[in-house]
Amino acid sequence: MSLPPDVIVCSFFTDDEYYRGWAKKLEENLDDLGIAHVLREVHKEPGQDWADICRQKVAFLDTVCRENPDARVFWTDVDCEILDLPAYVRNFTADIIGFQHGFSRPMEIGYKAATRFWAPSFIGVNTTPAARKFVSDAADFERLSTLKATDDYFFEESWRANADSLSFQVIPAGGVLGRGNGDVTAFYAFGSSGNVPQFRNLVVQHTAPGAKAAPTSREAGAIAWKVRVKVAAYRALKQVDAVVTRVAPQRAPLVRDWVKQHPLIHRIRPITPPKADNHRSRLLAQAVAVGQRGDLERLDAIERRLHAGGILSAAEAATVDAAKAFASYATFGSPAADSADTTAAVPLVWWPRPFPGNFGDWLSPLIVASVANTPVEFVPATGNARKPHLVGLGSIAKFANEHSVVVGSGASAGDAELHPGARYHSLRGPLTADILTARGGPAVTTFGDPGVLLRRVLPMERPETNGRLALVRHFTHATLPVRRPAGLDEISVLQSSPESLRTFIEKLHQYDGIVTSAMHVAIACHSYGIPVALIGFEGAASTVAGDGMKYRDYSLGAGLERLWEPQQLILDLRNVDLRSMLDSEYVAEEKLDEVEAAIKNAVADWRDIVA
Repeated sequence: MSLPPDVIVCSFFTDDEYYRGWAKKLEENLDDLGIAHVLREVHKEPGQDWADICRQKVAFLDTVCRENPDARVFWTDVDCEILDLPAYVRNFTADIIGFQHGFSRPMEIGYKAATRFWAPSFIGVNTTPAARKFVSDAADFERLSTLKATDDYFFEESWRANADSLSFQVIPAGGVLGRGNGDVTAFYAFGSSGNVPQFRNLVVQHTAPGAKAAPTSREAGAIAWKVRVKVAAYRALKQVDAVVTRVAPQRAPLVRDWVKQHPLIHRIRPITPPKADNHRSRLLAQAVAVGQRGDLERLDAIERRLHAGGILSAAEAATVDAAKAFASYATFGSPAADSADTTAAVPLVWWPRPFPGNFGDWLSPLIVASVANTPVEFVPATGNARKPHLVGLGSIAKFANEHSVVVGSGASAGDAELHPGARYHSLRGPLTADILTARGGPAVTTFGDPGVLLRRVLPMERPETNGRLALVRHFTHATLPVRRPAGLDEISVLQSSPESLRTFIEKLHQYDGIVTSAMHVAIACHSYGIPVALIGFEGAASTVAGDGMKYRDYSLGAGLERLWEPQQLILDLRNVDLRSMLDSEYVAEEKLDEVEAAIKNAVADWRDIVA
């Protein structure tokens, strides 16, 4: 006789193809994890809408709790995915466990920026009397209420009535895939049907305790009118953009550049810079700024002030490391390399985040600085720089404008918009070149990702290996609950300074082979001839930007023996034969000559432009 489960996950779904599909996926997901579940189909009656269905969740959860008095009961929205149920969640001892509303961070807890305490998509109810009363009170209120409201309204009412008697546990935001700073392993993938925005103003909403009074009908009407005007203007601009793209595709990027700079556009779709809302955040912003200028003395002083003011959080430490990395490239070659030209740093576009920096993105300043023997000045990819600059390694060709000198960059999707008026010395591969010519740009025949030059920039011998494999994840996969087998170590891809990049490459050399979901880690392996397996993770393909063309583009541009594509794997790698997936490539010296010459020519071209 089997024992009753101590944990149950419940959800319901309507009798339509969309939600039935999600329910089937959730059921398979929970079966794989060995978690008991109650999934129930509900029929949508004539005249019922999404809000009417949602409020049924309250009574349903109450029923499941009553039927399972000795089990912790978790509710999850059916279109979300539970990747794992870690022990700290499964075995929680508080009355209630869940995510803060909006999956916000601990420093934002409470009602300061939200009218709800809990995120309604995932919540756990313990077996305690207080926990069950929280659910039953919500169910009683929902049954008696004639308000037009969704489930979270009734749960919030019960929370406010019972909070003083409840213990609770807030799950870190990093528990949600794509949230947090990467320090917490994600176990929950949030889905959204798109109904929340549609119904937000049609159902009863709470106000935050102590919040200002709601606007009068006249004020609300004025706000609504402004919103309608902005929406109409934005839609009109999108229509104009579509017409220009169709009628004059060669001029479209230029028109977009002009439009982006027009003050009216910023009133229609304002771009508000993040506020430095306290002393430490201002210091961190200053650290990044002085690092980008190469002011090592001021950067050191700011770092000392930060340490004197308290313990650095992981995010703060990462920001300081990024600031130091910026400074390393801004002062590259000085004073160690006497021949370096430190008077004319080359402005270079690269993608710096997430801090401290992603290996693949920060290869760009390392390689350009090393090949040209010059400092580099950081230029934001989205800054619409109006002075001549280089656009290099990565899928950032779409950020080039008429002031750009492009070398080795690429597109990540076939529908990328590439500026035909930029100066192109080379591209990552022929697929990006085809996109460029289709947009009215020049025909480019010099190819190769600059990352292939690593063995020239950081030459090193491969030592006797340690008999193990190493996993290097794409940074967007960092929080996935991957289960590693014995013999598979893990190395973080978050590296940015010249010293950390060298150390990272040295670590790669120590292993029999590398398993990676980061393309530029595979490129590094191809440069040195290190056996590598390029992988992806099932269900997480969308976390990496693009449609997958960049892998083929790189393979063709580098002249590899085969087209490399990620092999999609399950999160549990313990029974996967990873060694059989390893393969070796060694980029030809002739290709390295071609890529190196393109960088030198691009830098020389930039110097001629600014001379």
